[in-house]
Amino acid sequence: MMQHSPLDLTFFGLTPNNASQHRINIFNIIHEIVFNGKGGYDWHTVYNMPIWLRKFTFKKLKSFYDEREEAQKKATRGNNTQIDLNNPKSKVPPKTIQPPSYVTKRSKK
Repeated sequence: MMQHSPLDLTFFGLTPNNASQHRINIFNIIHEIVFNGKGGYDWHTVYNMPIWLRKFTFKKLKSFYDEREEAQKKATRGNNTQIDLNNPKSKVPPKTIQPPSYVTKRSKK
């Protein structure tokens, strides 16, 4: 008769093969919430959050940053400000330098 380790049971879906990946995913989510939360969350608070709240917070932060990125893309579509680094002189817009409208003199010592 063969004995089974409790770690071999897959009732909850975790096996020794995928448990480490699941743990890495949890820590990645915790890192993203803490890092992108801009100081609003600390590691221990996020780690001890109920799973539903952690998932909700992660989805809200992700949607906020996705919308922000899309808005930035829309704002820069009209502007042709990208420069080809392989040929930088091809699309550099000409800039005129205006002299200052005031004159300063060095103080005498």
